[in-house]
This record gives sequence, C-alpha cells and structure tokens, in this order.
Amino acid sequence: MLLVLGFVITAGTVAEQKRPGTVKWVLNKECSLTVNGSTNINHFSCVIAHYNKADTISIGKGGGNDAVSLKGALILDILDFDCHNRMMTGDLRKTLKQKDFPQLKVSFIGLSRYPHFSDPSKAIRGFVDIELAGVVKRIEVNYKATFQNAGAFTLVGTQDVNFSDFNIIPPSRLGGMIKTNQLLNVAFSLNIKTID
Repeated sequence: MLLVLGFVITAGTVAEQKRPGTVKWVLNKECSLTVNGSTNINHFSCVIAHYNKADTISIGKGGGNDAVSLKGALILDILDFDCHNRMMTGDLRKTLKQKDFPQLKVSFIGLSRYPHFSDPSKAIRGFVDIELAGVVKRIEVNYKATFQNAGAFTLVGTQDVNFSDFNIIPPSRLGGMIKTNQLLNVAFSLNIKTID
C-alpha cells in the first residue's frame, strides 16, 4: 500500500513539474483591456470590453526554477476602445494614431511562476511586449490569478506606462486648458481555459 501511495505522489509531482511544458491556454471572448488615466481636471477609463478572437498561448520552461515562457498575443483593434464619452473616445483613438496603426498588440513573454490552483495568492510577475502606435515597449507586469476550477482561471495583469513610452503626445483640449497627464495604468484581464 505504501509503495502504491509513494508511486501516486511521485507521479503527481512529476506531472506537476512537467505541466507548464505540456499546456496551452485558450483565451475566451471575456478577455478585456482597460486604460485608466487622468487630466488636470478629472479621471477617465477607456476599455476594450470583449476580445473577439479565440487565440491560444503556449507554455514552456523559462530560465528560472519556477519560471515559464509564454508564446502568444492579444491583438486588439483601437476602434474598439470605449471611454464612455464620444469626444474622449475620439480623442484617444486619434492620439493612438488609429488610422496609421489600427491595432494594439500585447505579446506575452514569460511568468515568474506557473499559476497554481492550490496557491492563487502567491505573487506572479511577468513580461509583455506592448506594440502601440508603431512602437514596441517591453514592460514588467504584476499578475493576480483567480480560479474557477483547476482548468479555468482569470489572470489579471496591471502596470503603469507613459504616453511618452510610445512616442505619443497626450491629448489636450480648449487650447491646452485641459491637459492629459502622461501616466496611464494598463490592466488586461485574461479568461483562460487550459488544454493539454
């Protein structure tokens, strides 16, 4: 009996160690991207509420002990941004050079560890490349995982960026009386189903 129990524990440990190299994540339509910012008079929030593609992210072994590499991307249409104010939405699209660069791309590079159902509160860091307005910028992202079950979870990544990171001049109105601040908080929510 002890021999059988030992085999089960060992097999489970090996499976857990191999898991990141044998899994793909399927992104569903509930993925979203939110950009929060401010002007000298108020705050604003612009969102792409739904992701219309069924993309996958491949998981591989990373450079560190627990690290995993990621291969895949979110490709979002700038026209899908909604700032809940028509004038502000138009300003954002124009500022992001939507006519010349109609898409925003978030390419996933890696995570400090694989999200585990048994320990969702442990911090996860990672890197993504954001391509916006013709400029690619690599940023470090802080993630939080929320599990529905062992095979389905939400991974929310947040980080601050500046308009200037992408050679973008923040919009202004009324002859410069209303100025948008450089700092933006970017948050993307990935609704994920794992497949072997």
